[in-house]
Amino acid sequence: MQTKKSNLFHSFSNLEHAFTTKYGGVSQKPYDSLNLAWHVGDDAQLVETNHELLAKALGYEKNSLVHMKQIHSNLVHVVKKDDDFFTPKSCDALITNKKNRPLMVMVADCSPLLFYDDVQKVIAVAHAGRAGAFSNIVKKVVDCFMNEFACEPQNIYVTVGASIGVCCYEVGQEIYDEACAIGLKYAVNTRDGSFYLDVGKILQTQLLACGITKKNLEISDECTCCKNETYFSYRASGVTGRFAGVLMLK
Repeated sequence: MQTKKSNLFHSFSNLEHAFTTKYGGVSQKPYDSLNLAWHVGDDAQLVETNHELLAKALGYEKNSLVHMKQIHSNLVHVVKKDDDFFTPKSCDALITNKKNRPLMVMVADCSPLLFYDDVQKVIAVAHAGRAGAFSNIVKKVVDCFMNEFACEPQNIYVTVGASIGVCCYEVGQEIYDEACAIGLKYAVNTRDGSFYLDVGKILQTQLLACGITKKNLEISDECTCCKNETYFSYRASGVTGRFAGVLMLK
């Protein structure tokens, strides 16, 4: 199974983490092969098999995984004892201090974020596309670290996996106007009369504003649309699977 590791998180022996790719699963075209989402039209049994293969590769029990019904919100869910693999909550971020409770965020152009506080031993994952970036979901996550777990922002590490880059993320006039209205014009590039949004730049700016230090922040420069042979990309393919960021305290 081909997964990618964060250089920032790799040194923490009490963490298991990975960003998945397309490779290593059993799904058929157009979901080939390691599609982890049920809502995209793939065969449900094949998706569950993919989860079993990933759980085995990363060393966790499949049914202990908490994932989300992602709704492009800025809602953060604190994981409870009764949360389980089969009944995902409608939200776009998960947070916990429980060991052996892997958290998953699924994407296909949006940004998958993994958070870790090495002092209080708290982890979180978040899904940030344009909507999540525009509604500052990362601030909601950092606020939850502080309010629910007494964390300090300077102790939080954040790694952001591959997502669609400003090279490929063309948006219309309406999105450009919305970005300008909420102070995000700095994240829009104009080329040949078209607008291109840099979600990574927004997330970096917001994370630093929350008190995350630059040395504790890592943002992938891989574009899912450019590298759609490696990652699922909705912009590149339309009907496609989802890859994931996974994080667990051991």
